[in-house]
Amino acid sequence: MGVRATSAGTPRVLNLNTLVRIERGRTASGPGATRPLAVPEGMQAPLGCDAVAMPARLGPLLMPRLPRVGCVYADSTHWWWLVPSDSDVALEWPSPAHYATGALVPASPTFPGLIHTPDGTLPYTPPIPLYLALCRVTGTPPAWSRPISA
Repeated sequence: MGVRATSAGTPRVLNLNTLVRIERGRTASGPGATRPLAVPEGMQAPLGCDAVAMPARLGPLLMPRLPRVGCVYADSTHWWWLVPSDSDVALEWPSPAHYATGALVPASPTFPGLIHTPDGTLPYTPPIPLYLALCRVTGTPPAWSRPISA
């Protein structure tokens, strides 16, 4: 099922994935957003970039728990981990993490600086290991292992 739209007189079908991307782009550029975290020179982000922010005190606890660490940015209060776009689909990131679509950093006195660059050309930390490590560190059970209430 899709919605028909016309672009320069040519009908085009917009499916749910396209509509979700349009909405994410619209809300990512809303009030309070500043600029995205930059992918370092020489790296490619073929899957797009989002970011997961967490309090700075948790960053050092997560690093040794991950099989691969991508680009990590930090300021005095948060660490920001680059993940592929849409890494929040079907995942409820545990508090106190904040998921940032488009890797947009909210307005703050200091912009995060790059503190870790991975080997290779991909800037991503794999989202599932990051999610599981964050759940472990915060004592939050993963969403799929929680009891379901009727």
